Amino acid sequence: MTLNTAVRVLCVSFALWGSAGLCGQGEIQGTFLPPGRLPTHAPPGAVYLGPNYCSQCHPAEAVTHQSTAMANTLQAAADSQILRSHPRLGFKSGGYFYQIVRENNNLVYRVTDGVETISEPLLWAFGMGEAGQTYVYKHKGDYYESRVSFYNDIRGLDFTIGAIRPGPSALEERAGWKMSPARVRECFGCHSTGAVRESRLTIDLLIPGITCEGCHGAGGKHVAAIQARNEREARRQIFDPGKLSTEQLSEFCGSCHGTFSRVVESRISGISNVRFQPYRLSNSRCYNPDDRRISCVACHNPHKQVEREPLSYDSKCLACHAPLSRKTGTEERRSAACPVATYRCVTCHMPKNEIPGSHFNFTDHWIRVVRANEHYPD
Repeated sequence: MTLNTAVRVLCVSFALWGSAGLCGQGEIQGTFLPPGRLPTHAPPGAVYLGPNYCSQCHPAEAVTHQSTAMANTLQAAADSQILRSHPRLGFKSGGYFYQIVRENNNLVYRVTDGVETISEPLLWAFGMGEAGQTYVYKHKGDYYESRVSFYNDIRGLDFTIGAIRPGPSALEERAGWKMSPARVRECFGCHSTGAVRESRLTIDLLIPGITCEGCHGAGGKHVAAIQARNEREARRQIFDPGKLSTEQLSEFCGSCHGTFSRVVESRISGISNVRFQPYRLSNSRCYNPDDRRISCVACHNPHKQVEREPLSYDSKCLACHAPLSRKTGTEERRSAACPVATYRCVTCHMPKNEIPGSHFNFTDHWIRVVRANEHYPD
């Protein structure tokens, strides 16, 4: 562990949820979210209205957001476009055969060793499918995560990332992982809105995906204040993550995408941690917790799908890495410009890496000068 990493572990551990953390839904105040509660969790007394209410006053954001990966990160299995487009999927490993088929309007997950068979209806589809989609079902009253997932790159099934190969011999364990109550809360908490209330999972009340209220807080009191024409109270009863500092945003987004402290404490090392963007970003030399030009929302608009064209990020890079400029007679200092190129910056300084078995290239948010054959920094 480098000195920089050690210092950040100490600082972020004290600053978890922000030294000027989030209180309820409204203004940034000097209190903390309770440990373990994500922004998507319902605070006491929360009344969720759903994205249709938000779209009445914020149509532009609502229209673009509904097609984002965040908005579609959880669906009822029956609503999965992937499973609608692929009514029969199969995968074989050793003597085990995995199948997802549509039968009488039900999506059935079936695993057999040729002698015994487990067959259960799929309940939930996790992930939009840009990289992949994993499924959850119930077996003997417990939630299970499917041992195989759909991968867009191969247009078919393969082992879910992290699956043990060749895996245990028991058919139940071959079919999927039994999810602990904490794991179930964590998964639904990061893939839906309002699923966790007072540390309890409330499947019947969840809104699939990260909707407007997932980041801005439950809208019931906000809308009530608007209807009462109380503008000040309406502003107080909704949360604006855009007002957070860079470090606070890193914690806010990282509550699901992987904060620096959580990745370090969980000892998630090697190429597997490339998925945790806040952790990777905070290791960059240019990361400054007080500079908004390096915050999550400086490069990504959460109301729109992630931009994949490298050229679209050049202006973000050049906001810092450009020659010295002058404004109204005052010199504005910026970081050194790249001596090699002035466009498509991310293709060199944010390389893509594939986690073995993921069938997807993840963008590494550890911004750096990448040298040939260098060891993956973690």
